Amino acid sequence: RIAEDIGFPVIIKAVAGGGGRGMRIVRNAAELVVNYQPARYEAGQAFTDSNVYIEKYLDSPRHIEFQVLGDTHGNVIHLGERECSIQRRHQKLIEESPSPLLTPEVREKVGALVVKACKAIGYLGAGTIEFLFDNNRNFYFSK
Repeated sequence: RIAEDIGFPVIIKAVAGGGGRGMRIVRNAAELVVNYQPARYEAGQAFTDSNVYIEKYLDSPRHIEFQVLGDTHGNVIHLGERECSIQRRHQKLIEESPSPLLTPEVREKVGALVVKACKAIGYLGAGTIEFLFDNNRNFYFSK
């Protein structure tokens, strides 16, 4: 049902995963049925957690992370972004900052959303909020 709601193609991903393990790209409901259990099995073997989730799959996405800092007084700032799109086997090879994809307007919009989200959850520390961007600069939160 989730895949139908967000539209195909989708990607099945391991909750505890990384490096492409437990991932399957599916382009229709029949492929989802065939690939769901193998993705769970691979996730369980690789990470001792067989839980998976489904997200929209983007062909040729741009992976962009916003750096954030949150303190014990509820202050949150972002330090801009880095683009991590050049990867091998789902592992970053090059990080570029600032991202050549983002316009000043998009950077401001996404940065404001990042700060708002981190304040809403009481974020504390240093970290990243990650997004996938398509070629039209539409962006999607990425776990």
